[in-house]
Amino acid sequence: MSNNVIFWLALGLVLMAAETMVPGAFLLWFGLAALVMGALVWLLPDLHGLAQALLFGGLALVAVQIYRAYFRQHEPVGDQPLLNRRSEQYVGRVFVLETAIENGFGRIKIGDSLWTVRGEPLPAGTRVEVTAVDGMNLVVRAAP
Repeated sequence: MSNNVIFWLALGLVLMAAETMVPGAFLLWFGLAALVMGALVWLLPDLHGLAQALLFGGLALVAVQIYRAYFRQHEPVGDQPLLNRRSEQYVGRVFVLETAIENGFGRIKIGDSLWTVRGEPLPAGTRVEVTAVDGMNLVVRAAP
């Protein structure tokens, strides 16, 4: 077995082992691409080093795209899908404007935090309903 084959197989195993120490499932796909490279270099021992690197890059991109296209769409939905998306938890809820909405922006107080809101001009003290989230801003309208 050539040094190149050993390199690619070892790299694949190291990347897959590193996957256990970092969140997500990203290094796994690079590890699989490296293992495939090890098999390709074993089958094609005269493959030049630059060609190997380019082929590995292409395989890694394909592996990540397969993950994004298929596996991420089939991830199980937990019992609290908005747990780490706090701003989205406020959609549909009603709050009182802390500061008037002027020039499109104002503030509401939720718990002990002030949130920037975007919407039509409204005076402070108006009850508003959160209708959407736009980045770090809550989109509001006058509550019915």
